[in-house]
Amino acid sequence: MIDTLQWQLPLWSCVALILWLSFDKQSASQLLATPIRQVGVLACALVLAVLWRIKAGILPGLELHILGVTAVTLILGWRLAIFASTLASLLLVLVAQLPISLLPVHLLFTAFIPITLSYLCFVICYTYLPRHFFIYIFLCAFLTAAVIACIKILTSGVFYYLLGDYSFIEISENYLILCAIIWFPEAMLNGMAITMMITYRPHWVKTFYDKDYLDS
Repeated sequence: MIDTLQWQLPLWSCVALILWLSFDKQSASQLLATPIRQVGVLACALVLAVLWRIKAGILPGLELHILGVTAVTLILGWRLAIFASTLASLLLVLVAQLPISLLPVHLLFTAFIPITLSYLCFVICYTYLPRHFFIYIFLCAFLTAAVIACIKILTSGVFYYLLGDYSFIEISENYLILCAIIWFPEAMLNGMAITMMITYRPHWVKTFYDKDYLDS
């Protein structure tokens, strides 16, 4: 697989760059000063670790599992979602469920890219669409999660194809076709999680603004 220095250096460089861009002194200070926020980040990290631990697949490196990052991004914001997903990935490494050589690939394709795209979809919806309760749930959570799940499979498949580990036929017949299976469970889980959160604990969801989505 991707054990050679030729691939490890660029991958780790991308991971380091994203972590550096996601760091913000104000957000870090608020996190340290708010115990309930710390509990939220740790809870999200544990949930992600459990979701990523439950996986299935035929080809090594191309596993299928629920991401859950769209809901986490809406709850925490993209900066803390990056942090929580990093904690979850390190936990998987510590319990020997993720080889250290695959950590940068896992972080990029399972966490960082889906989180960034999830937050981008939220920003686009918030900026250009009516700020309505059902638009937030259906577009920002349900539909975005479904699309993100498919994008994760496509980007991972393309990466391993360019790496030369698998042929296009192997990837398309054993992995890309799984988009048809995973999109609905991913959408349902994230949509239901956000619906419950904004119904019972809306103040815990960082991207949900009462004055925009309820008062309007």
